Amino acid sequence: MDKEFAGKVVIVTGATSGIGRATALRFAESGASVAAVGRNEQALRDVSEAIKGLGGSALPISADLTSTEEAKRVVALAAERFGGLDVLVNAAGHISSGTIENTSLAAWDAMLDINLRAVFQLMQAAIPFLLERRGNIVSVSSVTGLRSFPGVLAYCVSKAALDQLTRCAALELAAKGVRINAVNPGVVITEIHKRGGMNEEQYAAFLEHSKTTHPLGRVGDAKEIAELIHFLASERAGWITGATYSIDGGRALTCAR
Repeated sequence: MDKEFAGKVVIVTGATSGIGRATALRFAESGASVAAVGRNEQALRDVSEAIKGLGGSALPISADLTSTEEAKRVVALAAERFGGLDVLVNAAGHISSGTIENTSLAAWDAMLDINLRAVFQLMQAAIPFLLERRGNIVSVSSVTGLRSFPGVLAYCVSKAALDQLTRCAALELAAKGVRINAVNPGVVITEIHKRGGMNEEQYAAFLEHSKTTHPLGRVGDAKEIAELIHFLASERAGWITGATYSIDGGRALTCAR
């Protein structure tokens, strides 16, 4: 299974950091041609070099995924460059704090745009190509899609909606041979919380506290999430569709504390 994705084409959004980067590299290790999508051009160059260093083929694509035309462009570029599409991984995401009382409409829209609307647009653009090769989609959701948490209202809503989008689309496309699944991580060491407003000190304290909220006693590593994404996209998961897989150290099993 070392090169089980040889000859396969994979689009990974959010590929410049965190779970997206780890996922892009995992597919490269197994022989895939990877279209790496992100906004930071230097980081895109870096991940592309890393993909090539692992023996994979890389296509860096700088794009604003909240744009309908950009979403279509991403899929078209990947399919044109590599001759088709087998897997779409939606790993790009955004988080910010806010409650029902203080979340602005602008913050709400920004959250839903990247975490839900962009995924929907990419899925629609990718499906015609996936139908040709009986491909599949894996989206990165969150434990917050399964459980409610205070202080991140819009994020929770966006991920719960993403889970339902996964299930509905999977049901609609199952008869056509296209599988759609999602993974629901707990706290994983990435840049998303710092991009969402935490400084270094706050983030360090958050990670330390998270050791107590995850029953296995630690936070996750992006490579662990990438491994599950890789499995779900593989033929080994050929009878799995419409699933939202917890990978959270037991976080979804706990009560609020």
